[in-house]
Amino acid sequence: MTDSTQDMDSFFRKRGFSRVIGFGERPAVLVIDIIGAFTDPDLPLGANLDEVIAQTKRILAPSRAADLPVFFSSVAYEDKDLRDAGIWALKQAGVMTLRAGTPEVEVDPRLGRRAGEPVIMKKYASVFFGTDFVTRLHTLKIDTLILTGCTTSGCVRATAVDGLQYGFRVMVPREAVGDRAAPAHEQSLFDLNAKYADVVSVDDVLAYLSKLPKSKT
Repeated sequence: MTDSTQDMDSFFRKRGFSRVIGFGERPAVLVIDIIGAFTDPDLPLGANLDEVIAQTKRILAPSRAADLPVFFSSVAYEDKDLRDAGIWALKQAGVMTLRAGTPEVEVDPRLGRRAGEPVIMKKYASVFFGTDFVTRLHTLKIDTLILTGCTTSGCVRATAVDGLQYGFRVMVPREAVGDRAAPAHEQSLFDLNAKYADVVSVDDVLAYLSKLPKSKT
């Protein structure tokens, strides 16, 4: 953390921001958009997310051992003219790589998604927008949402904000989220921690998971 960032963090804390929400009792893990279109650096929307994937796998292993709900998300468009992408298709040409039924919208195989781990298909940034995700979480009586994936400044941030607004304790492990641009990543983590989520370490998440019973569902 640079001196200027420390000064800003101190300023925000004095104003009452960045308070700790804390983990709850019934967590779920959501891996956001770790799909081919985002993990291939040669594609318009892609970046090198090798470390994000490695850190996400560290979280997935104990989560699966404890039989916690694990969700993935992807974004895909079915209309030939991208009409189902709405205005977003005007803003960024990269959505053309998110065609339904192509490898680009499949979950990266390195994550080893298991049968029974749902993929929430979406059209826009937040995993909550236009999907049944909140209903799924409420049905499972989830109170804590651990977010990993990409991008920190886009879909992760949008989902975290909606998660808070729906009443969930949102946890963002900093090493397990990534972005195409480092400044956007850092600023988003700062802003999320100030107002919408707890930005924690992967080790913090692992320590929390280690204290859970083997099954919460």
